[in-house]
Amino acid sequence: MFFGERLKQEREKRDWSQAYLAEKIYVSRQTVSKWETGRNYPSIEMLINLSDLFGITIDELLRSDEELKEKVIRDSKQLAHPKWKAFFDSLFLLGAFLLLVKLIILGLNYFVGTEILVTEGKALKIIANFLPLSMMIIGGIGSDNLKNKYID
Repeated sequence: MFFGERLKQEREKRDWSQAYLAEKIYVSRQTVSKWETGRNYPSIEMLINLSDLFGITIDELLRSDEELKEKVIRDSKQLAHPKWKAFFDSLFLLGAFLLLVKLIILGLNYFVGTEILVTEGKALKIIANFLPLSMMIIGGIGSDNLKNKYID
């Protein structure tokens, strides 16, 4: 039996509507509906609330659905290098911001006729042209490499 079927069975055993169950655990009726149809799964906190509410063990709720079990395991893992992941994410966002600023300046220069100079000198022009893109590439690759590395 899948989690959604078990949830619906426990709810109907008590003659509760989806709306009533949702009210008891402080979620929307649509959330309960998605859980019952298998379109979404609850967090571990919600699983604890549901097991307490129904008077059954979390094990009884989890073991019925392999996909839910995997989600809970995945959600409970901690990233191995969270600070490096945050650094690479920030690097990517900073690069995107700088690229956006550069495009706005180029647009103002072209359409409005302003003469805002981004840089003077050949070396600075190369840096200004490639730095944002480089930051985005390095940040994206670094973040992607760290997103699935967890502490065992």
